Amino acid sequence: MTNKTILKFGAVEHAEAGDLPGWIVVEGHPTMQTAVQHTTEDGKVMSGTWRASPGTYHATYTDYEFVHMIAGRIIITPDGGTPVEVGPGDAFVVEADFKGTWKIIEPVTKHFVVRVA
Repeated sequence: MTNKTILKFGAVEHAEAGDLPGWIVVEGHPTMQTAVQHTTEDGKVMSGTWRASPGTYHATYTDYEFVHMIAGRIIITPDGGTPVEVGPGDAFVVEADFKGTWKIIEPVTKHFVVRVA
């Protein structure tokens, strides 16, 4: 019997390489990979795993995101705001109107849940 209400993420077997829309490299040569491991039937919620190498992006969000950090360190600074450092075990939310930098200090792996606007 297959459980349709619980999905346990396994190892990432396939991830899309390339920068996300609204993410612009501003320092270094960072790369990212995104593996969407589940999407709701209505397409409004996606979850999965994201990986990135050191460097800095300026990000412009249009969707709400919940993040749970698995590995690595990032300093996230809203435009005109105070930097916030996050690392392994941290969980946080990025609101849909966020604009600012993600300075990836150490290679990052995170789980995410995005609610599409």
